[in-house]
Amino acid sequence: MTAWLPDETTLHHGDGPRHHAGDGGGDVFALLREQAGNQTAQVTASGAAWLAGAAAYPRSTLAQWESRPSAPGVLPCGSAFDVVNVPTLFGRRMLEHLWSDGPGSGPVAAHRGRMLLFASPGTAQRLPSLLDWEEWGGSPRDGSGRAPLGAEGGGPKVPPLLCHGAGDAVTVPPLTCDPSSSGPRWLVAPDTRNPWLPGPDVLLWACVRVARSVPASAPRISIFPPADQGAKVYDVSRRR
Repeated sequence: MTAWLPDETTLHHGDGPRHHAGDGGGDVFALLREQAGNQTAQVTASGAAWLAGAAAYPRSTLAQWESRPSAPGVLPCGSAFDVVNVPTLFGRRMLEHLWSDGPGSGPVAAHRGRMLLFASPGTAQRLPSLLDWEEWGGSPRDGSGRAPLGAEGGGPKVPPLLCHGAGDAVTVPPLTCDPSSSGPRWLVAPDTRNPWLPGPDVLLWACVRVARSVPASAPRISIFPPADQGAKVYDVSRRR
């Protein structure tokens, strides 16, 4: 097996191709190096090594990716990363705050109308507890992408989050994603062997910022015309 750990450096944007079409093309790292300069949401060779490190058998995982680089994979959570699964609209707003006002984000993927934010191990256990402690937890019945209004306080709430930690596994996008494909894809692809991952405190901050920025619900619109303030009102409930 030659695919494991052949590249100890981080690939930079703009690196040129390192192999030719007639080389046999069996090395997934060579394929990723060639495409890294053209796609910003593309997994690099170092990023692929980091992802494979989450599996129980990294060498076998890399071998599978070499044979099928366009196929999604399944990786366990809890050791290298946790994953916080949020509705797409809410996740986009989280990323806006993380990148404009916060420290940024780790790898992010999109799959089946949801956004998967890769976080530091332990986040899946602590984040729901922090949201409940701060009274920002949403109703379990609300599956919309908008922050629902709380039943008790009437304030904005964070929609239910699916937190994947130790004992869970998630589907990760292919190493080489087709932009026109409707399957899982990378929004922020891993590009180093040690990517920075947000912890529960950072994601709690982002969730609260999004929930607070959601505008108040629109006023109810009645199908009946407004009553004339000067009109006389008669009691028609009594019969003669």
